[in-house]
Amino acid sequence: MTEETQNKNHPQMPAIVMNSQYVKDLSLEIPHAPQVFKRAAQERPEVKIDVEVKTEKLEDNLFNVSLNFQINGNFSNEPLFILELSYAGVAMVNVPAEHLEPVLMIEIPRLLFPFARSVITNNLVDAGLPPFMINPIDFVGLYQQRKQAANAN
Repeated sequence: MTEETQNKNHPQMPAIVMNSQYVKDLSLEIPHAPQVFKRAAQERPEVKIDVEVKTEKLEDNLFNVSLNFQINGNFSNEPLFILELSYAGVAMVNVPAEHLEPVLMIEIPRLLFPFARSVITNNLVDAGLPPFMINPIDFVGLYQQRKQAANAN
């Protein structure tokens, strides 16, 4: 049997199959509304973004991966907005065991990020704030920081 015939009879499973994506939790607070809207139109706030990646095994090759955002917009320590988002995806992962952790902590977050960014941007605009676009996140760097922190403990 040739390799081509073998592949037709037993197609190889894709490495990652996203089964679903969803907003698990979303909270937006604008503590000093409506007074801050004039200031928000004239000044650019300081924005602090914290991102955490969490994974959960659901079945043999099925995983839930969550991007958890904590975003604070401030004017000179006066809060403009506080946004918390947990955006998740359920994915079937078919990779060798030694590649599983990087796929779950880097590749799947890369796939989820554009959709989470859209949820964040749309919610801020819908709340009456100027458009805000989050720059791409270095998930490799986040993964390496997490590994270093785990090794330090």
